[in-house]
Formats: sequence, C-alpha cells, structure tokens
Amino acid sequence: MSTDQQKLNAARAAIEYVEWGWVVGVGTGSTANHFIDMLAELKGNIDGAVASSEASAQRLTKHGIRVLSLDQTGDLPLYVDGADEATKHLHLIKGGGAALTREKIVAAASKHFVCIADSSKLVPILGKFPLPIEVIPMARSYVARQLIKLGGRPVYRDACVTDNGNDILDIHDLDISNPVEIETKINQIVGVVTNGLFAARPANTLILGQDTGVQKIT
Repeated sequence: MSTDQQKLNAARAAIEYVEWGWVVGVGTGSTANHFIDMLAELKGNIDGAVASSEASAQRLTKHGIRVLSLDQTGDLPLYVDGADEATKHLHLIKGGGAALTREKIVAAASKHFVCIADSSKLVPILGKFPLPIEVIPMARSYVARQLIKLGGRPVYRDACVTDNGNDILDIHDLDISNPVEIETKINQIVGVVTNGLFAARPANTLILGQDTGVQKIT
C-alpha cells in the first residue's frame, strides 16, 4: 500500500479527536492536508480553525472553514500536524515545509497535540532528516558559524522564504541524542527565530498510519 494511503489512515484517525464546537489548530504539509480535507466534512460542527501557515489557511478557506487567529481564540483544545521524523518518546523534527515557527506557536497554545505521519517517519534517534532552523536573514552566516561549533553542517535552503519573511538553514550531521538540550541550545543563538525540534513541547499522541489501520503512541 502507498505512503499516501498511510497518511490518509493517520489523518482519518485524528479526526476522531475533534469535538463539537471546537476551534482546531491545523498544521502544514501533505499529511496535514489530508486532515484539512477530512475536517471539511465536519465544518458545520466546528467553530473554525487556526492555521500554522498561509498555505493551510488557503486550503481551509477553500473548504469553507472559518480561519481564525490565536489572538481571537486564545488557547486551543487540539492541534493536529505532521512531522518529518518522530520517536517513541514523541519528540519530533518538523519544518520540511518551512512552517516550523508558526507550527511551534500553535502547538504551544494547544492542550493536546496529535501528530500524524506515515510509518516511515518513526526513527530510533532524530537527525537523519536535516534539522530546519528559521533565522533572521542578517544573522544567517553568524548563526551558521555557531551551528558548526555545535557539530552540525548547515546548508542554506535556497529560494525559500518563510511566511515570516525569514531564511531557513537545514542542519545535517547533528547529534540529537538529547533533543530537549539541543533544542534549547539552538534557540539561545542570537538570530535564531526557532528550530524544528519539538522536544520541550512534544506531541501528546503520535498516530502512525500503516497499510491497514494505525499505530498510536501516547
């Protein structure tokens, strides 16, 4: 069965967490898109959604789902998003779609974070997928030098500008055996907006789509 079918299975399982009258936080990427498409079937039962990217906001609007800001809603009961890598400890790498900062904000404002992914995203240790870092443009080379000192190999993501107007550095070969510690260290570098490690605020539930059904890790 295809990876896309696994993503569909994960998204379908996440829909079960949505309750009547909620405003739902929605992530970005191919798996999150499946969730948005399924959420459209419930649009009469929910009060709206908060999107983690302009792309997701457009997709929600196209389905007739009301898009709200966190300033309007306050904290959310639920956030559903994908991941580029995940561990059994519910630590994640996100940001392949360059929406990591807004994703991290919506996750922080949400009581329950459900991460949905295909089974290939489960790894024993994070870091094979290059870790995205969102940086202020004028600080890019400075931040890159600091990341080299941490043992990483930064690569500028060419022709990529985030929704916030910033650059992305993808960090290869970084030791992420202690995700919470490395997340904090990177965020303390001046010029870093945030990094794609979701470890200080991990997922509450990880739903991995399989060929038939899903695996849930909580």
